[in-house]
Amino acid sequence: MVSYRCETSEIPAIVLNDGHVMPKLGFGVYKVDGDEAAATITTALELGYRSLDTAAFYGNEEAVGRAIRESGLPRDEVFVTTKLWNSDHGYDAAMRAFDASCARLGLETLDLFLIHWPLPSADLYVDTFRALQALEAQGRVVSIGVSNFTRAHLERVIGETGEVPAVNQVELHPYFAQSELRTFHAAHGIVTEAWSPLGRGAEFNDSVIIALADKLGRTPAQIVLRWHMQLGNVAIPKSRTPARMAENLAVFDFELTGREMTQIAGIDKDARQGADPDEMDQDAPA
Repeated sequence: MVSYRCETSEIPAIVLNDGHVMPKLGFGVYKVDGDEAAATITTALELGYRSLDTAAFYGNEEAVGRAIRESGLPRDEVFVTTKLWNSDHGYDAAMRAFDASCARLGLETLDLFLIHWPLPSADLYVDTFRALQALEAQGRVVSIGVSNFTRAHLERVIGETGEVPAVNQVELHPYFAQSELRTFHAAHGIVTEAWSPLGRGAEFNDSVIIALADKLGRTPAQIVLRWHMQLGNVAIPKSRTPARMAENLAVFDFELTGREMTQIAGIDKDARQGADPDEMDQDAPA
């Protein structure tokens, strides 16, 4: 098994279609802001997280960069993802947005740069992806991908640019399992990365999840994250509580059986909790 290089934890890695690797479990920092941001991210790194997922929209890129620098970790041991916001679509605007994100992070290169939303109303996401291709060619970003893209958006990007995004980061949890999109990803070598991998807590009260947690002596969150790992997803859970942050990392020492995976699949409600990518406009919240 490939593992992401890390001295203090063994987090399995997934190989991207460009040959690079990223940790299968990372730390999401959406709504981690204010004075607590750097401290929370520092705690995550101390606990063993080696992948940090931020975005221009989150307003905490500076805190992410500060926490990385103050951690003393070698740069190649921390996988950093950020995302381009809706107001920065278009080739030139995307290039400027990348520069601005790097400046805020205090980094010269990024591990993964994503288009946050396709924003189909602007019809610029293909030109935006071409900017990401240029950044990749220049060596300024290691891997490029997208977020919240549907199959139609992906097919257009692939068809018009000739490159398959390495990652598509989408809302994905047991109540919104995105099975059709995951099948498309698998057929094209796109890694599925789950934002809101734990949903908004509703699954924790689901009788199937509770029963499995009780049976296996795990928390509901650990059951859900283990489900993600066995599906082959990358997941980026968020927590401000150190104990829960540690619990979320402790999902590599047990397995769900095929029957248990099928039980969880059976609770899918096709219930999106976030915005619909086809309806997202420039100023809507993520």
